[in-house]
Amino acid sequence: MRKLRVAAAQVGGIQPDETRTEVVGRLLDLMERAAGAGCRLVVFPELTLTTFFPRYFLEDISSADTYFETALPGPETRPLFDASRRLGIGFHLGYAELVREGDRNRRFNTAILVDGGEIIGKYRKVHLPGHADHLPEAPFQHLEKRYFEVGDLGFPVWKAFGGVFGMCICNDRRWPETYRVLGLQGVEMIVLGYNTPEVNIHHREPAHLRMFHHRLSLQAGAYQNATWVVAAAKCGVEDGSRLIAGSAIVSPNGEIVAESAGEGDELIVADCDLDVGTDLKRHVFDFARHRRTEHYGLITERTAPVLPD
Repeated sequence: MRKLRVAAAQVGGIQPDETRTEVVGRLLDLMERAAGAGCRLVVFPELTLTTFFPRYFLEDISSADTYFETALPGPETRPLFDASRRLGIGFHLGYAELVREGDRNRRFNTAILVDGGEIIGKYRKVHLPGHADHLPEAPFQHLEKRYFEVGDLGFPVWKAFGGVFGMCICNDRRWPETYRVLGLQGVEMIVLGYNTPEVNIHHREPAHLRMFHHRLSLQAGAYQNATWVVAAAKCGVEDGSRLIAGSAIVSPNGEIVAESAGEGDELIVADCDLDVGTDLKRHVFDFARHRRTEHYGLITERTAPVLPD
């Protein structure tokens, strides 16, 4: 057995007037608790360092740059990296990334994987939800398509923490292609963060279905690719908007082995045997024997559905 004790660090709402130093203090408390529980890795949410700013419409997107990080670690985030080194615990962190390339700024919804205080992996969100233009009639905005570019790093994996790790972010978890591309690289644990509004302004659905679809996405992706999935929420009421909770650790069998109980800062822990998925990978999901790629061409040839004549 290759056991890895992992924590999903759920974070309650971050209000607009909270400083990064204050937020990092909350994260350090969760990291200390995870290390005290014997965890080797702690997973933080998407856009962990600030409030979910895509809910605001700003005419000039550069006026939102205060929400972005130009370098990690920076002065305010360095304590996380120092704690990783001191405590012997790795972490996953989602944040808004601003990159200067030539004469232009590029902005991404990004996550990093850190071990021993060093960044060992980076992922940029591919499946950006929401809209790019102002919707004045909406109760709030969901402007990820305005503030971020589509990620340009693909879905890489890394050998880390004794296994093969991949990352994705929030809406990525709803797309089977995310898990399958990672699965085709032998992924054994996928770590992800999310900020999911309780109300979808584009597709209204009851709150119970919102949580059902969240869990369904995690469980199906885990089972169909024989991998662990560790998902951490930023949740609760944030600047008047509610984000769903439901942080969860899901086994390769699709079972939820740990789940958050509330909507605030909370740590959930599980001992994850990275060998659990081995039998599934050898039999039910033996890709080499059972996948029929000659019949899957439409997946990459076509983006939107085309109805038959």
